[in-house]
Amino acid sequence: MFQALQEQAPDILLQLIKLHRADPRPDKIDVGVGVYRDQLGTTPVFGAVKTAEAQLLEQQSSKSYLGADGDIGFVERLAPIVFGERRAISDGLWGLQTPGGTGALRLAADLIARANPEATIWLWTPTWPNHPPILRDAGLRMTAFPAYDVASSTLDWAAIENALSNAKAGDALLIQAGCHNPTGADPNADQWRRIGEICQKQGLLPLIDSAYQGLGNGLDEDVAGLRILVDAVDEAIITYSCDKNFGLYRDRVGALWVKSGLKRLEAVRSNLFELARAMWSMPPDHGAAVVRLILESDTLTAAWRSELADMRERINAIRAALSSADRGLSFIANQRGLFAMLPLSPEQVQRLRYEHGIYMAPSGRANLAGLTMQDIPRFVSAMQSVM
Repeated sequence: MFQALQEQAPDILLQLIKLHRADPRPDKIDVGVGVYRDQLGTTPVFGAVKTAEAQLLEQQSSKSYLGADGDIGFVERLAPIVFGERRAISDGLWGLQTPGGTGALRLAADLIARANPEATIWLWTPTWPNHPPILRDAGLRMTAFPAYDVASSTLDWAAIENALSNAKAGDALLIQAGCHNPTGADPNADQWRRIGEICQKQGLLPLIDSAYQGLGNGLDEDVAGLRILVDAVDEAIITYSCDKNFGLYRDRVGALWVKSGLKRLEAVRSNLFELARAMWSMPPDHGAAVVRLILESDTLTAAWRSELADMRERINAIRAALSSADRGLSFIANQRGLFAMLPLSPEQVQRLRYEHGIYMAPSGRANLAGLTMQDIPRFVSAMQSVM
């Protein structure tokens, strides 16, 4: 049975986790793995989450299945956070719960493949390394186009417009909603509007991946572009992760929404149910129920928002400190989210690991939340020593 299988290369980031753990140096630094860390270097459980979990433990009366669409209350309560109150109960926007943002992306990819097997996915690059495998395993074609100029550390807007002008009707554009992974560089409002115009004119379906809402400028600010784009087109798919902004990494909490005309929405719903049934049958409940309980309570929602604001302020303070420490890193202050693309070659990244105990992806992508304020002088000095 397994003779034809070829051994696959290990995931680089998972390898980094093991290497960092095995490193005995007390001052080692991990900016590779994409999780939030506080000033003490830990990934804490939100206080609001602990309170909601205690309520769930006390109140939950059954562990029976909820259905293929999961916790509907979770989806309904989350929708206004993502789309704003005015779209919370839109007739043309329907969603369901998924196992994390990755599950949502795979479900979206399978829906596109079923709807149009000839579709090409236009992939904004650089992007999250797991995007291409998800699309490829769903049987979709991809055309990657450069959207970021490394030399200037800014979006390459001419390249973006040129690429999208070549898309054909029935294709899709995979774009991140904000706090871009790995660059931290997002379109401005005018650019979001232009992307919407191009998608509508070309018949290009936006597949919008939102994984970091609230970690950039604020809950509403970080999805302003998403809202502009959704308003500009007749059809869209939105995937969402609660991993980062609720700290529910291992609970795999996500959602997927589709915007479509009312005549097509029932066909979309039925196909999503059938695809989800074949992949995971029913999504896991615990984390989604926790989010629902938080969003049902004004007190817990306020506590969650406050904790999220503290995270955001810490990340932006790290950005400001790095920018001040080295003029070559000044671009970091103008970008948002966990990640930044540092101007380092794979060889320089390897030297940082061997010589200084600093772990990051070979591309130079760094999770800035892996740094403490005390780390910054040594981190910047180490970078300067290998450049």
